[in-house]
Amino acid sequence: MKGLYLDRMAILRILVVLFLACGIAEAGIYKYVAEDGSVLYTDVPQGKKAAKIIKTKNSKPVKVAYNVSTAHNESLHPIINQKAKEHELDPSLVSAVIKAESNGNPHAVSKKGAMGLMQLMPGTANDLQVKNPFDPEENIDGGARYLRYLIERFNGNLTLALAAYNAGPKAVERHGSVPPITETKQYVRKVLALYKGTTGISFSGSNRMKKSEPIYKIIMNDGTVLFTNFPLYNNKANSVRF
Repeated sequence: MKGLYLDRMAILRILVVLFLACGIAEAGIYKYVAEDGSVLYTDVPQGKKAAKIIKTKNSKPVKVAYNVSTAHNESLHPIINQKAKEHELDPSLVSAVIKAESNGNPHAVSKKGAMGLMQLMPGTANDLQVKNPFDPEENIDGGARYLRYLIERFNGNLTLALAAYNAGPKAVERHGSVPPITETKQYVRKVLALYKGTTGISFSGSNRMKKSEPIYKIIMNDGTVLFTNFPLYNNKANSVRF
């Protein structure tokens, strides 16, 4: 993520030029500081932690309703279809995750600092080499890759993979099933309901985790990040076990 946060004054100059060029009279610029210290700039206020740093004459927050099913977001469909195909996922599943995570808002930032359409945490975005998590194509590519990785990590169990997407894979492995976290259970039910059209989701029986092989993160010489169950070349220096 460090590559995303350029010199602050440079960012501000760019934003001011863009806002003036577009003739937007009712917009403002907000600064949001994530928990890891990363600084984000946006025209959409992100809760109480967002500080307004550029004001305009008639500055008044304008709420914009985002919905992945509306015509406003139809431009996302080609990206979703492309990235889903590249990472061997059902486009409807990717759309369901986007709907549950951000409601189709590419500028969304959670209280914990998750960003963009598929709500990538700074550390996850960094591991996935997503330089701009607010760019729809980069965000969907990173989110789809991460979801595919989680599905493989949990041996094709979509329920556990979705739980891991929300609560983290270590939490799922620690409990051996969907963690007893209300938010996570609600999230899994919501995504599966959007994807399969059913809310009768059970977290027992087949949704318990099977013992899986260790997963390694390999950083190749060209900087590419690879997740695998085999430490390539026995390169311990660049191989990190999860």
